[in-house]
Amino acid sequence: MTPPHRQVAETYRALGRAGMNTGASGNVSVRTRRGMVITPSGCSAETITDTDAVEMTLDGKPRGNVAPSSEWFMHAAIYRAYPNAAAIVHTHSDACTALACLNEKLPAFHYMITRFGGDDVRCAPYVTFGTPALADVAVAALIDRSACLLANHGMIVTGANADDALTAALTLEALARQYLLARAAGKPRLLTRAEMQAARERFKTYGPASNASAATKSKPRSRATAA
Repeated sequence: MTPPHRQVAETYRALGRAGMNTGASGNVSVRTRRGMVITPSGCSAETITDTDAVEMTLDGKPRGNVAPSSEWFMHAAIYRAYPNAAAIVHTHSDACTALACLNEKLPAFHYMITRFGGDDVRCAPYVTFGTPALADVAVAALIDRSACLLANHGMIVTGANADDALTAALTLEALARQYLLARAAGKPRLLTRAEMQAARERFKTYGPASNASAATKSKPRSRATAA
């Protein structure tokens, strides 16, 4: 099995190659028995190495002298709230960030939205980055979901492992881009609840994973309510 430090670095580099982050934006983490391993503060896809990721507990105690990503609050809160989340990707990718800057959710314009656990991908309200308050609104927006947008900021997704979280992030960005293109051309037709439910049922027999990557389908441990 690939060590968690390498998983984090490889995923972060893959996001950079895909144009999902610019400079030192965005972060990646993987859950461990002791807490999590997360990208360090200020790293970039071009400079991160397999040993740079920071091991830390979910209450904020890092091992070593390297500072973790400023968004560690958000990653830790999601792991505490959603036991099935095993990896997290946060990016400032173009399409998701553009939609988040409109403070709008990604609605049921395409059946692939079901991949994230519901009939939409919510947009959490704007809160200053790197704060416990941002962690709280992200946890609330992820109830029964495996992804959300962060207003005027970006997006965050969870996965059953690092590869799953990476795929989810790429899929969400593609859907956000397609939605914005459709809106630019006209008014997209949204699928009905019945149509979305039919798609969910169809996915139960599609592919080896059977849509098992919806890591946050269980209710959170926190008392937060959905936005």
